[in-house]
Amino acid sequence: MTSLPGGSEDSGSATEPQPLVCARCGTTADGPRPTWICSVENGVRQYFCDTCSRENLRAIEGRLDSAWW
Repeated sequence: MTSLPGGSEDSGSATEPQPLVCARCGTTADGPRPTWICSVENGVRQYFCDTCSRENLRAIEGRLDSAWW
């Protein structure tokens, strides 16, 4: 069995989920949204709301980084 150094499996602390923030317009969501998309660009995970996703669908399907939108 392996565990992270300096940590205990019995610590009992659970991390609270962070609210999602749209990387384009800044809209926030408290929980998971099935209509939002997740993009990994340069090793960084970014989320985009459904409005921004719809407005930039062609660029997303063309696999352009969000900097090109």
